[in-house]
Amino acid sequence: MNQENDRTTTDYGIGTPGFVAKHGLHTDEQLEAASKVAAEIRDKGLRTVRVVLVDQHGVPRTKFLSAEAAIAAMSNGADFSGAIYSLDTANAVFPPAFGAGGGFGIEEFTGFPDVVIVPDPSTFRILPWADRTGWVLCDVYFSNGRPVPLDGRAIMRQQLQRLDKAGYAYTAGLEVEYYIVRLTSDRIGLDQTGAPPPPPAVEVFEQGYQFLSETRLDGVESTVSALRDGLYDIGLPPRSMEDEWGPGQMEFTFSPLTGLVAADAMIMFRTAVKAICRRRGLLATFMCWPGLPNFFPSGWHLHESLVDTASGENAFASETEMLSPVGRQFVGGLLEHAKAMTIFTTPTVNGYGRFRPYSFAPDRIGWALENRGAMVRVQGGIGDKGTHIENRLGEPAANPYLYMAANIVAGLDGINRGISPPPPVAADPYAEDAELLPTSLGAAIDALEGDALFRREFGDAFVDYYVMMKRAENARYEAALAENPTPEGQVVSEWEMREYFEVY
Repeated sequence: MNQENDRTTTDYGIGTPGFVAKHGLHTDEQLEAASKVAAEIRDKGLRTVRVVLVDQHGVPRTKFLSAEAAIAAMSNGADFSGAIYSLDTANAVFPPAFGAGGGFGIEEFTGFPDVVIVPDPSTFRILPWADRTGWVLCDVYFSNGRPVPLDGRAIMRQQLQRLDKAGYAYTAGLEVEYYIVRLTSDRIGLDQTGAPPPPPAVEVFEQGYQFLSETRLDGVESTVSALRDGLYDIGLPPRSMEDEWGPGQMEFTFSPLTGLVAADAMIMFRTAVKAICRRRGLLATFMCWPGLPNFFPSGWHLHESLVDTASGENAFASETEMLSPVGRQFVGGLLEHAKAMTIFTTPTVNGYGRFRPYSFAPDRIGWALENRGAMVRVQGGIGDKGTHIENRLGEPAANPYLYMAANIVAGLDGINRGISPPPPVAADPYAEDAELLPTSLGAAIDALEGDALFRREFGDAFVDYYVMMKRAENARYEAALAENPTPEGQVVSEWEMREYFEVY
């Protein structure tokens, strides 16, 4: 008898048999979805399923499993190297290697152990650009069944549960800018100094500086259409696609999504865009501000509102005011915790170049009705059932789970404490006498370290870990800059291009 055919889905050499059931990790809906996914994998004759863990940077890490191994993983979990949590954005180990608690005080991480990833069957997709291949996001646990406290997806799920207890559901719409460039060569060799290798050689993908130009978009229609079709085929149709200020700079927006699905969608979007572009000899980068001629910063504007779960109505809409009392309190929380929240909206050294006067990105803490210079922009108004707020702090490289969870934490604190925001800006937000946003990653790290709210909600273990990781990243940047100062007139350093251009 063929040994391969004699295996069962619970004994396929993957994970620990019954791990999911033993620890009660799937809901009834997920268990039902797992059965449907297994049937689809077999019916469609898939050969590979990519099981994806989103790391602390918001970067997908993956293993390619056989079809039957992936089916087994939905019951058993699958081993995955926990060493990824010791890596910074340059893939360098930042805590003391083999230190107790992984070097950052979490007992289960001693000795670079494996963690257990459990596919979430509700996220399963068949990739139209890859041969007979599925894709699924995973949650991550220790071998004892405890959720890994550094997992952004778990952190966001916890905050959604808190929001649900308060009587609200979270809704978010994505508005994301990014760049496409044309590859002219691959990288050659590795940097022996321990620094990331140089980025690949590239050239401008599309010329011109005409914002929202039909001619420019039509000139790259085949690529834009390939992106559109790929996104449609994975169930994430774009609501709009447009060209932005810089050469090869695009903006895609999506209709509102609820809860964890909104953050999952950002991961799917970035994955799809990068994969489809790469197959066309192009590179898509979600680095905020690539150091290329005439490039402008890119932002990720997060549109968000709450739904009153008792009534099913938009909790931010009002028949008499531009924003309901609940909406104002949510904004009050965002403003009060803006400095500490910024490290989650803008987690890279590179992203702080956005925060400049008259750049269409915020440089200080404030809010306004329909004003693109404010940190928080209210869209809608009196009698508009679609009224929501737009947080304009984010860079496109942000970890979506931490970005959205931070907004929920700050906004819910505003609701719970009844925080009233200051009067909205009436005209020029850059001329307001308001507190400035952090202007560097170092300043944002300090703000997080001293914020009691995020320590309480994200946990001491996570905050201490995140601060350690970001301090190490910032120290490498400062050391590189001291050794090789950025030439006068050049905004983006060589270090930033090496660090972020390709990984994001």
